[in-house]
Amino acid sequence: MTEISLIAARNIYKSYGNGNNILPVLKKISFEIKEKDFVTVVGPSGIGKSTLLNIIGTLDKPDSGSIQFDGLDLSKFSDNQLSDLRLNMIGFIFQFHHLIPEFNVIDNVIMPNLIAEKKPNYSMAKDLLDHVQIVDKINSFPSQLSGGEKARVSVARALMNNPKIILADEPTGNLDAENAERLIDLLLKVREEFDQTIVLSTHNKKLSKLGNKKFEITKNQFKIRDRFK
Repeated sequence: MTEISLIAARNIYKSYGNGNNILPVLKKISFEIKEKDFVTVVGPSGIGKSTLLNIIGTLDKPDSGSIQFDGLDLSKFSDNQLSDLRLNMIGFIFQFHHLIPEFNVIDNVIMPNLIAEKKPNYSMAKDLLDHVQIVDKINSFPSQLSGGEKARVSVARALMNNPKIILADEPTGNLDAENAERLIDLLLKVREEFDQTIVLSTHNKKLSKLGNKKFEITKNQFKIRDRFK
């Protein structure tokens, strides 16, 4: 039986601009992401790493080409269907965390439940906070947390709806070296213990060596490198 890729993209093209000023960002790239892959997306700032993650995460659409999620053609999804898929199947970790300042830690973590109009699962949220070793800050507010602590809360929030894939866009970009290393160790642990598929964008050469697959984006080409081949 043929294994279905979790993400299968074919000839993805994306550009930005107005009128005659068109800037191609992704130039007909194709790739596959299998379940439990840890993919690093590398390249210089402004090359299109965030654009690629946004397209995988259904936050943006390509100008042309096709993308399938777990065998389903996303071009046939309505905006509401894409929103539901994004909410229930994809976990996001952002560089600036995007925690809601008016909510404490545990309420930030259960936010995906509330958005999905589910009963808040405080027990699961507490377990996740314990797993990422920040349960002692459960009643703290984002303004009372360090950058590394905010990153841990964002990891717990990303896991809250049992996603099939986690997308991490430059998650260490705002952290010092020590906290960046702790976050990467945590993501590797999450991948192993939660059987998670992770796609992480970075321009950090050290981080680019993580995972089992690497997407390299440059001005003129897109390369896929497999560590085990």
